[in-house]
Amino acid sequence: MKKIVITATAESVEQAQELLALGVDRLYIGEKAFGLRLPKTFSFAEMRQIAKLVHDAGKELTVAVNALMHQDMMDALPEYLDFLEEIKADYITVGDAGVFYICQRDNRPFKTIYDASTMVTSSRQINFWGKTAGASEAVIAREIPSEELFIMGDQLEIPGELLVYGASIIHQSKRPLLQNYYNFTHIDDEKTRERDLFLAEPNDPDSHYSIYEDNHGTHIFANNDLDLMTKLPEVIAHGFDHWKLDGIYCPGENFVKITEYFVKARDLIQKGSFSQDQAYLFDQEIRKLHPHNRNLDTGFYDYTPDMVK
Repeated sequence: MKKIVITATAESVEQAQELLALGVDRLYIGEKAFGLRLPKTFSFAEMRQIAKLVHDAGKELTVAVNALMHQDMMDALPEYLDFLEEIKADYITVGDAGVFYICQRDNRPFKTIYDASTMVTSSRQINFWGKTAGASEAVIAREIPSEELFIMGDQLEIPGELLVYGASIIHQSKRPLLQNYYNFTHIDDEKTRERDLFLAEPNDPDSHYSIYEDNHGTHIFANNDLDLMTKLPEVIAHGFDHWKLDGIYCPGENFVKITEYFVKARDLIQKGSFSQDQAYLFDQEIRKLHPHNRNLDTGFYDYTPDMVK
């Protein structure tokens, strides 16, 4: 069995220290201009501090450079990549072909992870970016049923990162949709993630599509957050040994404790002693720690392919 790699987001320097102490393999951070949907955006000084903590612990640092780029952002990108070289970032996530081009042109030392969110649904697509752009890994879309996911796993030529816990983005628009709505309705309100705004379907008052707006536009998330604890033996059996935990909607110590259960599961799987009963017990504890105003399920995992349109 290959080594299972766990990547976790970090919302503070202190949380980064806790996650490293638990045994995560990579920390995922970024800053405001180039990173999308982060629990917190960091200053350069904070990023430098976290990078040192990561490397002192013998772990790896992934930095989000997955924004939808406009020309002014592309013009500013080389200076930012210089900084990422300085702090010795190990990986960057990339969703824009221009970023791949600049990294190759300038012989940047960090590895790239293809991250185009909901569009990454095909092994051919992933393998293409691996061959032509030099991507070393890819972030797999959340909307893939296990039946198709397992076929993809057999065909991938580079590792595919699977979200095993956290919120799933379903739509991003560069347009300020919330501000436009406020202007139309003459409402003066916050647009940030902390405001905890959500959309509900007219005929389903229990639906809860979280929405917020920032400098990258408007972001809308799936009704339920993802938890694949009970599916981990299956995903490992089909070659998915890169796991991501995203704490964007689970702040503070609870996210650290949830991460600890996935680290324990990883260690037990590596030893060959992880049972379905153990997975169920861990899953129950995770549900106690998950934010009470958000639901958990396995997303598209148990859907049949013909259910996904």
